[in-house]
Amino acid sequence: MDEGIMDHSGLSDAAAQSRASVLRSRAESYIALSRHDAAIADLTEAIALVPENARAWRLRGESHRVIERYQAALDDFDEALKLEPDSAYALGSRGQTYAAMGRLEEAMADFEHALTLTPDSLWILEAKADALVDLDRLDEALAEHTKIISLNTDLAYSWLARGELYQRMNLYTEAIDDYTKALEADPDHVRALSRRGEALRMIDRYDEALADLSRALELDPGNDRALGSRGAVLSELGDNEAALRDLDAAIELDPEYVWAFRVRGEIYQELDRHEEAIADFTQALHLEFGD
Repeated sequence: MDEGIMDHSGLSDAAAQSRASVLRSRAESYIALSRHDAAIADLTEAIALVPENARAWRLRGESHRVIERYQAALDDFDEALKLEPDSAYALGSRGQTYAAMGRLEEAMADFEHALTLTPDSLWILEAKADALVDLDRLDEALAEHTKIISLNTDLAYSWLARGELYQRMNLYTEAIDDYTKALEADPDHVRALSRRGEALRMIDRYDEALADLSRALELDPGNDRALGSRGAVLSELGDNEAALRDLDAAIELDPEYVWAFRVRGEIYQELDRHEEAIADFTQALHLEFGD
């Protein structure tokens, strides 16, 4: 018997079933509170009492997945699927585990199977789209995001996710349109503001970019990416001192922010502060390439 699991070998079958049921229910509340070790302990005892309950294996697998114990998660999902081969939840979660491990083809197989069972499951569609991006199958990922939006046009995250894919594909106008839709659904969505600001910067609409990035930073002053992007915008607008303040703050928040070092180095170079430029470019090379 696992260490820490109480010996209930004397329980009747009915009592074992009852105790396991309460343990599974308590574990779900632990999971809701992100107390995954406590959930795993309860579910391990529940499984020892009633090993044929697929829900317990599935829930424990999900807790293992969330805390990045991926092999343990796979083992649990495998057991859950032996008991319930057509559990869309277990298939989708196992697919997410495979994806996190870089086993993308196995992830896709699980997502495809799950979607034959629940074709309109947004979270599985989103996970499939993410895997397609990782496989560099961007057009297919775009089609999945478009389907997700068609299922729920009021969900800011869905517009944001497709916008980010458009941005990855250098389709900045399309990205800006999607970020705008996300902000119509949630006007204070920091990531949508930050990403739209960055997309506007990429097509030289600097005043609009500055407005979005400044608003994002009003809502989240510690957003290092928004600080870095605003620093780049301020430099383009000719305010290098303000740009340096933002980039300094971004690097202080994230000392491994490669892009910020590169941008700050370019500003130092423009200001003829070449020793500082060399230091930033050297750090960028070190962080990105190990030089």
